Amino acid sequence: MSKTIFNAKQMDLLEQNPNVDKVSDRSITYNSQFKIQATKEHLEGKGPQQIFIDNGFDLKVIGYKKPKECLKRWRNTYEKYGEEGFLVERRGKGSTGRPSQKELTPDQQLKKAEARIKYLEAENDFLKKLDELERQAMKKKR
Repeated sequence: MSKTIFNAKQMDLLEQNPNVDKVSDRSITYNSQFKIQATKEHLEGKGPQQIFIDNGFDLKVIGYKKPKECLKRWRNTYEKYGEEGFLVERRGKGSTGRPSQKELTPDQQLKKAEARIKYLEAENDFLKKLDELERQAMKKKR
């Protein structure tokens, strides 16, 4: 999130730009088509600030670093997902979320319990070996 806080006048100015979907006091949501166009222009060698100026943005309002930051992020998206990356909402797709609250079958409960027992036994064996090594180290110091 940006450190820049937009006032009401700046927000109105930004909302009038056809390349902006919405504006809050701290963020600008850019139009997908603008992102695609800007990324293509940047890949062709046009500078980030010039792209934003040509598309009606006042760098005094959005900040002089914002174009470079945005295009860096958009280029990564474009290289990874192509144009589709800007048209499809991807946030949260890979998240596993909270654990399932559904009931486990008795067979699943048994497998889960056996796996936990196996893990705890391995942990106990490790701790016993560690304890033994510490005892040996203490004997050598005497």
